[in-house]
Amino acid sequence: MGMAAKEMYFDDFQLGQKFHSNGGVKVTAHEITEFAQKYDPQPFHLDEAAGKSTFFQGQAASGWLTAALVMRMRVETITVVGGMIGAGVEEIRWTEPVRPNDVLRTDTEVVGLRVSKSRPELGLVTIYTLVLNQNDKVVMKSTVNFLAPLKPKG
Repeated sequence: MGMAAKEMYFDDFQLGQKFHSNGGVKVTAHEITEFAQKYDPQPFHLDEAAGKSTFFQGQAASGWLTAALVMRMRVETITVVGGMIGAGVEEIRWTEPVRPNDVLRTDTEVVGLRVSKSRPELGLVTIYTLVLNQNDKVVMKSTVNFLAPLKPKG
């Protein structure tokens, strides 16, 4: 479906609806190192040489950096009225390392919809996202929930 043309209400989402990020996000070695220094200072995130003797056999991005980049792609692709309010992560899996100069993109599908019982003016949207690199390898997959307002009546 591509970039949402307008802000979406809960009522605009449908089971099976698909969203694809516009283009991709290039992950640089500098960005990987900078994020690692601040939030996940492990040798395989900090630099290529330090990562050579680890499980990753080189520099790999923190999964949390990948998750943050995916969040950016989500909000740029799915525009929710009032913003995409997170309501929990059901699953997140990192399936392949993200390397310097990888270009990531997302394919997202709506897999669940329900109106909130405690706040009936809001709906809960569940989405499943595949994150692919430039070689079409899945590097991350996740199932997350967010809140979206119902269209005002009248």
